[in-house]
Amino acid sequence: MKIIESFPCPVKEIENTWIPMPDGVRLAARMWMPEDAETNPVPAILEYIPYRKRDIKRERDTGLHGYFAGHGYACLRVDIRGSGDSGGVLTDEYLEQELADGEAILRWAAAQPWCNGKIGMIGISWGGFNGLQIAARQPPELKAVITLCSTDDRYADDVHYMGGCLLGDNLSWASVMFAGNSLPPDPVIVGEKWQDMWFERLEGSGLWLEKWLQHQRRDDYWKHGSICEDFSAVKCPVLAASGWADGYSNAVFRLMEKLQVPRKGLIGPWSHRYPHLGKPGPAIGFLQECVRWWDQWLKDKETGIMEEPMLRVWMLHSVPPTTRYIFRPGHWVGEASWPSRHIEQRVYTLGWRHIASGYGEHPEVPETICSPLTVGLFAGKWCSYSATPDLPHDQREEDGGALVFESTPLAEQMEIMGAPVVELELTCDKPVAMVAVRLSDVAPDDKATRVTYGLLNLTHRNGHEQPEPLDPVKRYRVRVQLNDIAQVFPPGHRFRISISTSYWPLAWAPPSPVRLTILTGLSSLTLPVRAPRKEDLTLKPFQKPEAAPSSPKTLLREKHHNWYVTRDLENDVSTLKVIKDEGIVRLEDIDLEMENATTEWYTSRADDFDSLRGEVHTIFGLKRGDWSVRTETRTILTSTSEMFRIHATLDAYLDGRRVYCKSWNRFVPRDHV
Repeated sequence: MKIIESFPCPVKEIENTWIPMPDGVRLAARMWMPEDAETNPVPAILEYIPYRKRDIKRERDTGLHGYFAGHGYACLRVDIRGSGDSGGVLTDEYLEQELADGEAILRWAAAQPWCNGKIGMIGISWGGFNGLQIAARQPPELKAVITLCSTDDRYADDVHYMGGCLLGDNLSWASVMFAGNSLPPDPVIVGEKWQDMWFERLEGSGLWLEKWLQHQRRDDYWKHGSICEDFSAVKCPVLAASGWADGYSNAVFRLMEKLQVPRKGLIGPWSHRYPHLGKPGPAIGFLQECVRWWDQWLKDKETGIMEEPMLRVWMLHSVPPTTRYIFRPGHWVGEASWPSRHIEQRVYTLGWRHIASGYGEHPEVPETICSPLTVGLFAGKWCSYSATPDLPHDQREEDGGALVFESTPLAEQMEIMGAPVVELELTCDKPVAMVAVRLSDVAPDDKATRVTYGLLNLTHRNGHEQPEPLDPVKRYRVRVQLNDIAQVFPPGHRFRISISTSYWPLAWAPPSPVRLTILTGLSSLTLPVRAPRKEDLTLKPFQKPEAAPSSPKTLLREKHHNWYVTRDLENDVSTLKVIKDEGIVRLEDIDLEMENATTEWYTSRADDFDSLRGEVHTIFGLKRGDWSVRTETRTILTSTSEMFRIHATLDAYLDGRRVYCKSWNRFVPRDHV
């Protein structure tokens, strides 16, 4: 990372300013802008998220927004109502209040003397979501959006559900927000009322996990904020980016296909991070690309960005399996439009324990599978937040509990780009079931690297709004679309399809063990094969990563991040333990120490489907001098064949003394999950 000390525009920083909302609540914003902006108004850029501008995201925000300000933009980093230093209480994601507040922020900013009335929105994850959502409301001030690691469909392609299956990340994400959203504002910013604001949050924020579990099918709750309901509502240009190790790369392809505005898509090898900070590498000069985008649409400068391919993706090269890639070999490829006319949908038959070319000429042979609950312990996270070691491990151990189909060694290199699709002709012995399908790259030494995967709750085979139980005497044909990917399969390698009836703990298992009968010869695999193109060799290379200087910090306790799989053979209990401890950091410019640590445990016993248990323990702490606050949450999710049970606790500490304690015991009926 190159740190830029000198910019075209000298920058002034405003630690906090207040933005009044129509109902009187004030939202807190940190700002960067050219020093002469009040006499020479400039376009503005808004990032609007709940992740605490004052401390948690301070270092990242400074490098990002200081960079844009140095190139002639006024930047606002606003805490959503009820988070950070803003007033009010935050009770859920993407509420109508949040989006209405976003429009009010845009109106306020456009009316300031330092703004010329043109505004862009940028954000990753939550901020990527609400940038698209607010764009769909068509506020006149919003002229362009950069959305990263986000989605157009809150039910089908978000942290909560995948293919109608309940994701393990739903639990972990709810638990992290549970603790982080319970922190108080900084007394230095809000003054003596900080403690009253804190207790208002502690009492009012609620148990988000319960809300999300109450909506197990695609209903109006999830349709709100899902721009896929009407892509034509978005009228401003959109740049969408993600990474293959992220959970949100599929949305980039859909946005390129469905939006009707000027648009660009970018997918690298990265996890859930801005691409100039991208891991696994290579990181790129993403902030330079952002400036080109802003200059094009907010300053009416011709930057040439729209003359480049609509979609650029990192074509992954074959690598041995590991959970700790630092760098993913590959090369950039480009497409002028999506879907691309350069991609051939190549169909294969899932034959008797093999993959055969063509379809329709192979005998029908029934194969059955009833997977152990341990299939999935090496799957990694649905969304990799850290890249290492969140990624999937060697698939050979997982394949022992799956039905496996494998090709012969490839005679020549094959590249795919897009979404592989598996169609299964099957019967099922239970009314509620799921299927997990993995595509792997198998090297000559038999090591298997997962390339992509897909999940389907079989009661959702005809859609996510009205689940339909399975009839054990009926035969069904189901379509499982795997996550989009770009991957090279070298000569001599094989590609493998692995099918399992569970994938715990990446996804919550069905209510009881399931046996699927797959009719080979009638089931198929379709791969989106892309022939190498000479135009890819002439793509303009990205610049090296740059950023503005970050806020100074001192590491007081080292980070610790790891995954541990243990097997208690005497009691037949398997456990996945995930540690993400960010250590303790002192933010020197505001004299604040910050602590953040999360531990997750996922356990199962033998093939007892009532034994599934997920537990997440999270601590957030802040300290300045003799003032210290800490929130500690513990969330436990278990289930029976009929019910989910949530047990959660929230404890808050002031100067080492517990000042708040609350617990929840909630039961939510299973709804075809």
